[in-house]
Amino acid sequence: MIRALQFIGSAVIVAAAWSSSPAHAASAVPGEEHCVVDVAANDALNLRKAPSASAKVLAGKKYGTCGILVTNDCSNGWCPVDDGQRKGWVNERFISMVSPARYCVSGVAAGDKLNLRAYPSTQSKVLLRLGRNKCEISFLPYAKGSWQKIRSSGQEGWVNRKYLSGQ
Repeated sequence: MIRALQFIGSAVIVAAAWSSSPAHAASAVPGEEHCVVDVAANDALNLRKAPSASAKVLAGKKYGTCGILVTNDCSNGWCPVDDGQRKGWVNERFISMVSPARYCVSGVAAGDKLNLRAYPSTQSKVLLRLGRNKCEISFLPYAKGSWQKIRSSGQEGWVNRKYLSGQ
């Protein structure tokens, strides 16, 4: 599991070992987009009416769901959020911020492109082919081995991290 990402210039410093677990930032950041992390595949993060585990559930958010905007400071482990359809509260432990769009494709041979894949495997379907020096790429808070989940041109998928560099 990645425990933290630290940005130093154009480099990304990763603390802890890579696994299929999500990256989890130290805390939520008001005004930024977040994704659901640390939720079992057969479970969901509850979006609640108030900052309490006993408050009414407004919606369930599956692992990997992004587009959750933290609207203000978190307090006592609860964050006020807007998912684009409703406003409510989520437990801070289960969200992680999407990185700013600061990454570019690099190291791809002339005439070649970087494959954005549906899953972290060279056998997975290619969703999009990213040109050399394509920028405005955001890291999503998920990694597996050398694979990083990203968002580029509105499409989400997996690429080999060795072909990405900071702007």
